[in-house]
Amino acid sequence: MNIFKHLTLLFLLSQALLFAAEPIKPIPKTIEYDRKKAELGKLLFMDPQLSSDKSVACVSCHSFEHGGADPRPVSIGVHGVTGNVNAPTVYNSYFNFRQFWNGRAKDLKEQASGPLHNPIEMGMVTKEVEKYLRSNGYYRKVFQDIYKKEPTHDDALDAIAEFEKALITPDCKFDRFLRGETELSESEKRGYRLFKTLGCATCHNGINVGGNSFQKMGLIFPYPWKESFPDRYHITGTPDDKNVYKVPTLRNIALTAPYFHDGSVPTLELALQKMAYHNLGFDLSAEEVRDLTSFLKSLTGKKPAILLEER
Repeated sequence: MNIFKHLTLLFLLSQALLFAAEPIKPIPKTIEYDRKKAELGKLLFMDPQLSSDKSVACVSCHSFEHGGADPRPVSIGVHGVTGNVNAPTVYNSYFNFRQFWNGRAKDLKEQASGPLHNPIEMGMVTKEVEKYLRSNGYYRKVFQDIYKKEPTHDDALDAIAEFEKALITPDCKFDRFLRGETELSESEKRGYRLFKTLGCATCHNGINVGGNSFQKMGLIFPYPWKESFPDRYHITGTPDDKNVYKVPTLRNIALTAPYFHDGSVPTLELALQKMAYHNLGFDLSAEEVRDLTSFLKSLTGKKPAILLEER
């Protein structure tokens, strides 16, 4: 083996060991998905005709300009009815182990069905969805081309889920750092060390820097609980599950204000202070908030390619 090959193998081994030691894993630059289905799902995702009063689309509550989340504390559905929870980002949701704040959907297809039929979100019923799709000549043609049959409610959900699968945001500065392609600033480095040593990485880890477990909001000092909040208690009926939610992803967190399930926190700095108090049991210094914020901003990735490409 020549010296060049030897050094290359040593470098690759060192990078593999580095990744194995880190609590956060880089998002792959690309993933495989069905492009035709995803492009159809993209149209459906942005179509307000799929709501009972023709005013709300999926994109209404998952803004591509706000990190795939809703910039309002709570979303507004059909007939101007307000919801009771902040809409989480749809970006990188493919990497979540469950969907919705309380994990009631097992995958993206099941999740897509929820808002479509929720009476205060899009307020549709299956037969009305199919009636609309079959009355639209373009949709009939595309569904026939992809699914070899007339449009169905189930296939519409399948297409939306395939589009959401494609909404990944690779190549954030931190992922490039993990791959050895760039360096972090001194503030970002300090923030990442704090992120690990203070305990943030206990819950926010893995490829999505969260999205892979349920945890209690207010573990040390209680966080206000309301009956209307869709927590795990609504699934299990167990009192200990009050204020237990799926840990949100921290990817693109700088773009997705306001924060928390109730949308009550307007800035990232304040969110850090509140999380440290309620879940870690102490107050952060101004310098710690500054450095943690710098690190979290390094998690902002590229806009999903499917939103930038035209077919």
